[in-house]
Amino acid sequence: MVIVTEIRREVITLPAAQLGPDNPLPPLRPLDETHRVEDRDRGDMPRDMARQLDYEPLRSLLPVRVRDGYGRTREPRALKALVIENDRLRATVLPGLGGRIASLVHLPTGRELLYRNPVFQPANFALNGAWYSGGIEWNIGATGHTTLSCAPLHAARVPAPDGGEMLRLWEWERLRDLPFQVDLWLPEGSDFLYVGVRIRNPHERPAPAYWWSNIAVPEDRRVLAPAEEAWQFGYERRLRRVPVPCHDGVDRTRPLNSRYAADYFYEVPDGRRRWIAALDADGHGLVQTSTDVLRGRKLFVWGSGPGGRRWQEWLTEPGTGGYCEIQAGLARTQLEHVRLEPGSEVSWLEAYGPLDAAPEGPSWPAVVQGAEDRLAAVLPRARVERAYTDWLPCADTEPGERLATGSGWGALEVARAGWKLPGTPFPEATLGEAQTPWLELLRTGSLPEPRRVRPPGETLVAPHWRDMLETAPATPHTEYHLGIAQWHAGDRAQAVRSWERAVPLAPSLWPLLRCLAVADEESGHHERAADRYAEAFDDLCRERRDNGEAWTAAVAALGREALGALLRAGRAEQARTVWERLLPAVRRRGPFRLLEAALLLAEGRRADARAVLDEEFEVADLREGADVIELLWARLTDEPLPARLDFRMRPDAG
Repeated sequence: MVIVTEIRREVITLPAAQLGPDNPLPPLRPLDETHRVEDRDRGDMPRDMARQLDYEPLRSLLPVRVRDGYGRTREPRALKALVIENDRLRATVLPGLGGRIASLVHLPTGRELLYRNPVFQPANFALNGAWYSGGIEWNIGATGHTTLSCAPLHAARVPAPDGGEMLRLWEWERLRDLPFQVDLWLPEGSDFLYVGVRIRNPHERPAPAYWWSNIAVPEDRRVLAPAEEAWQFGYERRLRRVPVPCHDGVDRTRPLNSRYAADYFYEVPDGRRRWIAALDADGHGLVQTSTDVLRGRKLFVWGSGPGGRRWQEWLTEPGTGGYCEIQAGLARTQLEHVRLEPGSEVSWLEAYGPLDAAPEGPSWPAVVQGAEDRLAAVLPRARVERAYTDWLPCADTEPGERLATGSGWGALEVARAGWKLPGTPFPEATLGEAQTPWLELLRTGSLPEPRRVRPPGETLVAPHWRDMLETAPATPHTEYHLGIAQWHAGDRAQAVRSWERAVPLAPSLWPLLRCLAVADEESGHHERAADRYAEAFDDLCRERRDNGEAWTAAVAALGREALGALLRAGRAEQARTVWERLLPAVRRRGPFRLLEAALLLAEGRRADARAVLDEEFEVADLREGADVIELLWARLTDEPLPARLDFRMRPDAG
């Protein structure tokens, strides 16, 4: 009996935290990004690497919003999944959560080839906040985990090159304004899942492109890649060329041998086949390979130190084993962006499947060559190249049955520019409430005033939308959005003027005052920023219509910023007033308990502040690499930081 590839809908149930509402405040502040390189490390870099390191690094999250409304209470929840399966492999995809491959099972052996997280627990690792660990994720946009980590993608059935079916995922990436697609298919009898990826630049200007396929695998593995050198990058922000496999007397290809978290970007020689594998002690595991366009390979380790262990616990449930990440990307390192010319595209093909090879041997070159020979036996390099050639004409094939729906932002851009994007349609039917005012601006030249009092919607900041805002009637609502677009463009003085013009006539002051407060803080006027934050919070509390999700999210977000600004300005009494006006349920959240401890300390109530930190609360959106807890603890006591609060990731912080 011939078993053909099947694509089907399923529902998986697992303990999951709610994502909650997005933060309604536009992210005006620069990114607190850990992936920066010191100038002293640039001298040893290849020229193309140094150039791409400086090419269009991300400076703003706009127009994307921060996703920080999640908590840490997990309850059984049903998640929609799409399964693609033949007689050899079964891949489970989560289209509503970034299109991630949550599981890849080799059916003849029953082996799970990935690290499969038994829970869904968002944490603050994506560029815009919410991210979760496990599986294979598709990172596009800019250095870091994509803003689409917890967002829905479009999905549909598409004819595959061999006459079967493919599963297509696609979306509009908003940080760079680029459409992309991911096509997954399993040829009959294949032990390898093929993944065709394409990023297009429909604009008349160059655009920075970024892509890293991120594969979580159990950390009790040895990671193999065809390289004898790597670029090591850690939380101390140093980028150094190191030997592979051993550095400082330690074999770094075994994730648990490293004490601290680090990236290892492998220097794969030109002309060498691109692949990376993670094998257990018996030589079983996963291999990823690709066409040569996807040049980079990387290992990320959490390390065996207390901070890395604490983060691993944070991302899953007790008793779950740890993981590391093997990755493949467009550039040598994740610190780089690649220039995508106007009207051009970049595409490649990846393959994922089982590999049996010896993880040990007389030498590193012998081990790597042995694994590469085994890969050549089960999946010759020429077969991958041929699969890419066969797939490329299918990339333009129009999708068939729709299996999931993403956002309406792509449809809005297509309506604006009239682009033809074969294979990745963004139909008008996907336009929603978030796009409606911008569609009216496009069609009438005027941004409509909100029909009811509520927190402002999202702002579009690309040059074409900014131009439309500049020529639209100058209502307070339009000036608010125009100021945000000008701020994003780097014209901060003009942004402040737009917001200030809107204040006298605006029915709702707090969004404008908050923007002006951020501008004050960024320019070093902390006292004025504190004044404006206090006034903005007071206005919001008067305007709030109910205690529903939208208003609660606005009050919590602005209250959190206002508390921080007032404490930095030494105004504990005003900060206490803000604190008392927050809803009790908000005050009980972990991030606000941390602020409460800081407030108590500012009031001179050191013992009470210490008592708060001694309680068992969790800061759900604690940022990767953040040191806020350890700094507050150090102000209160000389005692060692408790293990439950120890998220330190740097050698100098442990």
